[in-house]
Amino acid sequence: MGEILNNRLEQLLAYWFDKKDDHQWVLATIYETQGSAYRKAGARMLINSNGQSFGLLSGGCLEADLMRKAQKCLSADNSLIVVYDMQDDADIAWQLGIGCGGVVKVLLQPINKANNYQDLPLLRERLNNRQSCYYQQDIPVRTLSESQSNKVHTLEEFEQISQPLPTNIFSTKVTPKPAIAILGAGIDAQPVVSIAHTLGWHISLFDSRVNYGRAAYFQHADKIIKRPYQELHDCELLMEADVIIIMNHNITLDAEALLISEKSQARYIGMLGPTHRTDKVLAKAGLALSDLKKPFYNPIGLDLGGELPESIALSIMSQAHSTVEQASALPLNHQIIEHNITSKISSFAS
Repeated sequence: MGEILNNRLEQLLAYWFDKKDDHQWVLATIYETQGSAYRKAGARMLINSNGQSFGLLSGGCLEADLMRKAQKCLSADNSLIVVYDMQDDADIAWQLGIGCGGVVKVLLQPINKANNYQDLPLLRERLNNRQSCYYQQDIPVRTLSESQSNKVHTLEEFEQISQPLPTNIFSTKVTPKPAIAILGAGIDAQPVVSIAHTLGWHISLFDSRVNYGRAAYFQHADKIIKRPYQELHDCELLMEADVIIIMNHNITLDAEALLISEKSQARYIGMLGPTHRTDKVLAKAGLALSDLKKPFYNPIGLDLGGELPESIALSIMSQAHSTVEQASALPLNHQIIEHNITSKISSFAS
């Protein structure tokens, strides 16, 4: 594997861009799945002629075979379709011992000057500017066929394209990595920053206090901002954040942070501390709970147990992550659990 710390597309493109002419490169994209699969359509990874791969399309079981297929793609300088069928015991997937029971279809495309680098430089630029866009790829009608150049479309451009798209066109909406703003840079903010960094989020840390938010303790923060909260109305990193965490451990500062956070576009605003403390923060801010217009979480986090800063950070980031991904945060086997409980109640009743 390569040097990438996480599998977000921005990270992959950042590493690739500076080395795009140092090696030959292949873009591998899952464009269709059926049944169980580790990753779904739209997952991507990069492979180069130096035998390195960046990103994951499976739990590591397909990558070695994809590396071999990528060399064929490079040799022919053409796109290649690879299908892994875990339902067919004669398929290579069974030999690889995957056992997920689904079908995964992968498109391999060479990346070079002749095909405009598959428009990846523009995709990288859009994501770096935090702009959502659509990435369009041509699926060959044969297993191995002449390569086509991919295209990046703005949201407005994509709306003007006739729908539905032809069956040989795979188009996915690509969104920038989530942005988190942490308001309060004490010691317990360190594990929050660490987890957000592992997830590949963009991290902004805010604290105007002299002894807080030192760069030496927050090396994974993308930006540390030492300005009073009242002066942040024009700060895009705060106003455009997806997630805001308030954790100053100071009622006055938390009140100021909450007031400025309400002006943002955040989908998740969470504040550390019990509800009786939050009542004091709201009073200090001159607000009632009903005045808040943004989704507000307090007490913050999921009930995971543990009292260490690392446990609290995991609880906070789990809830924030589920909100960003629009997930329920329920156990994946909750339906099985509910069924078992219902069955037990029925047996007792009879």
